[in-house]
Amino acid sequence: MLNLLFQRMLSNLYQWFWKDEFWFPAGYTWTDMEDANGVTYPHPKDLLATIPLAFILVIVRYSFERTIGIHLSRIMGVRDHIRLKAAPNPNLESFFQTQSWNPKEAQLSLLVNQCGLSVRQAQCWFHYRRNQEQPNLTKFCESSWRFLFYFSSFFGGLFTLYNETWFWEPTTCFEGYLNQPLKIGIYCWYLLEMSFYHSLLLTLPFDVKRKDTMEHVIHHFVAITLMFFSYCCNFVHIGALTLLLHDITDVLLEANKMFHYAQWENTSEILFIIFSVVFIFNRLILFPTKIINTTLYHYTLKPFFGYYVMITFLIILQGLHVFWSYFILSMVYSFVVDDEVKNDMRSDSEEQDTSDEQTKPERERKKSIQYSDDTNSSNLLRTRGQLVLKN
Repeated sequence: MLNLLFQRMLSNLYQWFWKDEFWFPAGYTWTDMEDANGVTYPHPKDLLATIPLAFILVIVRYSFERTIGIHLSRIMGVRDHIRLKAAPNPNLESFFQTQSWNPKEAQLSLLVNQCGLSVRQAQCWFHYRRNQEQPNLTKFCESSWRFLFYFSSFFGGLFTLYNETWFWEPTTCFEGYLNQPLKIGIYCWYLLEMSFYHSLLLTLPFDVKRKDTMEHVIHHFVAITLMFFSYCCNFVHIGALTLLLHDITDVLLEANKMFHYAQWENTSEILFIIFSVVFIFNRLILFPTKIINTTLYHYTLKPFFGYYVMITFLIILQGLHVFWSYFILSMVYSFVVDDEVKNDMRSDSEEQDTSDEQTKPERERKKSIQYSDDTNSSNLLRTRGQLVLKN
């Protein structure tokens, strides 16, 4: 009896969720989206393929990182610095794992009382513990995989959309809506992009920790929601343009990270400037004027629930663009004023070991540390309180 009642509830919920008025303008139904005479339209069930594809991408990713990514890192000279390990401390470790990597002053005072350490010793512990979570080699391999995907996706999408009228004139995206057939190239591209964002969420707990992890979770969730609604409501044209605008900046971002981890500083700085210009232009100019403006003012039919969801999430996405642009412009300012590119505040920046943060026993251990990898080893010198690689 309970099983039958539960099935009926699920059936009613399913029928309510897929009501015509939620997904289409007034006067249109799901029957208008049925394939006929060789013409194909988007169907929600098509997106079920993204679930197994996401797991396949995870397998491909880890295979790539452990083979091609590793070899590429050796070619580019990426090395992992041997860092001082934080001494075992159950109380600090528990706080580090469950609450914060960087405790506030009040939290630090409480931890100091619990552990019987000085404030300086506790700060040093968190400093070393954070750096243990950020190996260069792992970060390089992750970035190389994302670079490969975004590079392939961008140029694949560009090839797919190049001959479309609405690619060159976004204001025509809604001409002929709702009866806009789905082309096989756009269908495959959509599935691949959505599967990729699913895979990013699946692997997020195991990836290198970032300062903006929560912002990335929000971004991936918003991206998946936008792709889902744009596909189901047949807003595929505007959705495809959104994907293309995002992929080009991500290509430059991941390339910049790769060269940064490999310590190709000149190349990294050039790419950083190019990335900053493209990001600001794409996300703060093109996206609001071509994507949001078109969706708001060139959609001519009566708005419906799916349309409002699209607008809402496009605005949330724009809010994330403004958030990241602030940090990018801060880095550009640092680059101009200090003549150097600061740590990437959008990403997983690594802290420098400083002599002021060392306790006396740690100073003695640090003198004997050597830098090594699987092919060679070089002596490390202490200069101005920092570890630097002897050339």
